[in-house]
Amino acid sequence: MTNQPYEPYEPYEGYDPYQQQPPAQPQWGYEEQQYATQQWQGQTWETQTHAPVPTAAAPQAAAPETAYPAPQSYERPYVAEQQQAYPASPQPPAPTSASPEPAAQGFGPATLAGNARITDAQRARLEGRSPIIEPGMQPALLTALLGLLLAVAAPISSYALVVPLVILQAVTAAGWFRLNGMWPARQGIALAFLGGVTADVAVLVAGRDQAPAAILGPLGIWVLLTLVLQLRSHADPDTRMYGLMATVASSALAIFATGYLGADPDAVSVGAAAVAVAVLARALPLPTPASVAVSLLAAAGAGIAVGGMTGLGTKGALIGASAAVCALVGHRAASYDYPSRFVHFTAGVALPLTAAAPVVWILH
Repeated sequence: MTNQPYEPYEPYEGYDPYQQQPPAQPQWGYEEQQYATQQWQGQTWETQTHAPVPTAAAPQAAAPETAYPAPQSYERPYVAEQQQAYPASPQPPAPTSASPEPAAQGFGPATLAGNARITDAQRARLEGRSPIIEPGMQPALLTALLGLLLAVAAPISSYALVVPLVILQAVTAAGWFRLNGMWPARQGIALAFLGGVTADVAVLVAGRDQAPAAILGPLGIWVLLTLVLQLRSHADPDTRMYGLMATVASSALAIFATGYLGADPDAVSVGAAAVAVAVLARALPLPTPASVAVSLLAAAGAGIAVGGMTGLGTKGALIGASAAVCALVGHRAASYDYPSRFVHFTAGVALPLTAAAPVVWILH
C-alpha cells in the first residue's frame, strides 16, 4: 500500500475508451473532502455573441458537441494549488466604445431578439407598475389655449370657429396614430384629417340645423372609403386590420370634432372653457382621486361662470361637468401604453377637447 488515498485507475483488457465509466469516488476523510471542495469563480457568457458577465460559475472550456470527455486523473488538491489555478474572478473589461453605458441611457443590454430600447410605459408594464404616464402641465397649457380659442371664436361666427377647429382636427389625427404606435402613417393621417375637413364644409354649407346629417354622412363615407383602401393593401392580414381600426377611429374622432360647429355657440363657449379649466386642474401635482374631483368641480364652476355670461345659466354647469368628464377620458387615453413627448403634445393636447365635442353638441 502507498500513501495515496487510492490507486490510479487503469483500464482492463478489452477496454473501450468510448464507453469509459468514471472511477468510484475515493473514500477520503473529512479534512480531505474539505480540501477537495472547490469554489469555482470565473466568467460565463449568456450567448456566444454577448459580452462576458461575471458570475459565480466556473469557466469551462468549450468542447466540440460530438467529442467525449477525456479521462480525468484524480489527484489530491492542495490549497496553494487551488489559489494558483483558480484566482479571484477579474472585473469585466471596460467598454471600448465611446457611447455611454446602457444603464446611463436608460435602456437594457442588447439582445439577439432585436432592439431592446423600450418605452417607459413598456418597462413599467414589465416591472409590474402602471404604464400610465400623464402628459403634464405643458400639454395642459396648450389644451387650455386651444380651448380658449374655441370659446372666444364660437360667438363671433362659424367661419371664425373653423380656424381653431381645423387645428384641433389635424392634431387629433396625428396624435391618434402615434398613440397607437403607428408612425409615420402619412396616408392615414391625411385621410382622417380630410374626413374632418369634409364634415366641416358640409356643416358650413348645410347649416347648424342639418348638422346631424352633415356629420354622420361623411362618417359613413369615410368608414367605407377606409375599408376599400385597406382591402387594396398588400400588407399581411394583421397589419391591414390594425391599420383599418386605427384609421377608422382617427377619422371618427376628427369628424366628431365637427360637433363644435353644429352646436350652439354659447354651448361651445361653455364646453371649451370647462375643458380648459378641467385639464389645467388635472395637471396639478395632486393624488389622482383628488385631482379628478378638483377637475370636475372646477369645470362645473367654469360652466356656471361662462353660462352666466352667455345666458345659459345653470345649464352651463351641466354642460361644463359633462364636457369635463369626456375631457378626462381623453386625457386618460393619451396617457396610456405608448406615451412619449410627441404623443403628449398631440394626443395629449387634442383628445380632451375632441372627446368633449359630441357632448357639447348633444346638450346644447
